[in-house]
Amino acid sequence: MDEKRISENRDFLKDTLRLVIDFRQTDQYQGVPPPPIQKPPHAGQTLIPLPKEETFVEFQGTDLLTAIARRRSHRRFLNKPLSMVELSLLLWATQGITEIIAPGSAQRTVPSAGCRHAFETYLLVNNVDGLEPGIYRYLPVEHALVVEWPVEDMSSPLVQATLGQAFIATAPVTFAWTVIPYRMEWRYGIAAHRVIAMDAGHLCQNLYLSCEAIGAGTCAIAAYHQEQMDQLLRVDGENEFTVYLAPVGKI
Repeated sequence: MDEKRISENRDFLKDTLRLVIDFRQTDQYQGVPPPPIQKPPHAGQTLIPLPKEETFVEFQGTDLLTAIARRRSHRRFLNKPLSMVELSLLLWATQGITEIIAPGSAQRTVPSAGCRHAFETYLLVNNVDGLEPGIYRYLPVEHALVVEWPVEDMSSPLVQATLGQAFIATAPVTFAWTVIPYRMEWRYGIAAHRVIAMDAGHLCQNLYLSCEAIGAGTCAIAAYHQEQMDQLLRVDGENEFTVYLAPVGKI
């Protein structure tokens, strides 16, 4: 093993960097306005409203302790669609906004360092009632979707972009999270990237637990071809890039 390189990468997990950063040089301290809390829809994109929180009543009764005990990674899914209400619940549980507290800052259903919430949620939809197959993006402010572009069959490019993990193609929907690093860098400078990685775990764990409420399962995926996945989502790979994936389906 390359002991030197391993040691250097271990340092990423430590918070020693904080001791040498001059946070007075960050954009936040310098008075630069915060970046927006979500990417706005493009001109011409039509919002697809999602069912509101009051529709989640049918999923009430799932005991948290039971959900935690039953949590597993699932790689086999039934050939059944998800409903729009089920999809709405999963999106709200992972990135839903509970309160907008200031320009560029909002409380959500998951914690985030400095309340920065650096992620965007894309959906690679194969089989969701009421949605045509394609790639969608979640707008948490409006609790709505926009169509990024239709895709008749994304199975082959998705499996290729995930290094041959064929099971992902059988899922009705795959959550793909990208990060916009500047949302976190605005506050923390070069200390931002460690906490971005932590935040990704927060949102995916909420997906696991909320899947228990709808009789579904998921499997977190962190192994993929970076360039191919970014190209599939049509993000630039620099100011926005893929960081995490999770296919979801009934089990």
